[in-house]
Amino acid sequence: MKHVLNTTMLTALVVVMAAVPAVAQDRPAFKEEVLKQEKIYQTPGENIPSGYVIDRSLLAYTATLLSGFDRDLAALRPGDRWLDVGAGRGQAVLDYYTPRYDAMNREGQEQRGRKAQAVAMSIEDRRTPLWQQTAERLEANQIQYWHGRRMREYAPAELGKFRLITDVFGGFSYTRDLSLFMEKVLGALELNGSFYTALIDVLPEQGGHPSSHRNSPFLTAIANADGSATKVCAWLKEITCVAVGCAVQSKLETVMEVYRVQKVCDNVAVPALSLVHYEAGTPPARRFQSGNPTVVVPGPR
Repeated sequence: MKHVLNTTMLTALVVVMAAVPAVAQDRPAFKEEVLKQEKIYQTPGENIPSGYVIDRSLLAYTATLLSGFDRDLAALRPGDRWLDVGAGRGQAVLDYYTPRYDAMNREGQEQRGRKAQAVAMSIEDRRTPLWQQTAERLEANQIQYWHGRRMREYAPAELGKFRLITDVFGGFSYTRDLSLFMEKVLGALELNGSFYTALIDVLPEQGGHPSSHRNSPFLTAIANADGSATKVCAWLKEITCVAVGCAVQSKLETVMEVYRVQKVCDNVAVPALSLVHYEAGTPPARRFQSGNPTVVVPGPR
């Protein structure tokens, strides 16, 4: 079923976003939402709330992300690196190292050799015994699991460079500083490397839909300084030195937009956003307001 953007809803979104002061994040209610979100991250065992998925398979990644992800992953060679942000148990990484993956991706198998190095990044440690078993049968540091810190807390030297970065409803959907998150991602990407990610319940580049979220027209929304709405895809395209692809996937009444951001030169600058609304959830509801661009990684001069 195709959905048509509700103009009244979009207008209301713009008015609300324009009315929310930039100091919203300093209010007690804002801090309470942040604490609620932290509790979600640390929820143990079977108490994990609905929507907070920690065991997505590599097949789920292929089904979710923009076309081309599976090809880019299969094209990785020994010496390349893949970073999966918000990896949960790291199931997608584990699937990459199975005979089944090779059987399903025969093209280029000989050139892949022992495959790329993979890093799973998660706020909390969700590893199972299968992770340890897989790590033990592979070469040292072939797979790594980084936990306890967010993307923004890693220094560039710690991260190093990656040919491929993925985020399936991880940091890109949850961060309170979208500009800084993209700075870190693009700073960690090799030249011509790609970042694949997705958002649900967002104003898409093409068309629109009535939101299914009860408190906010869209889970992630961006407004210009004058209050007019900016689509996430359009904001990504404002980043310098990147090539951006966007596509919409509809599921029931919620629209999912998927993105590929390829780094094509070194002088990257990300348009600055300020967080003006935040509501805990899986994922949280976030509203941002745009500002001036900031330089990420200076290129050769």
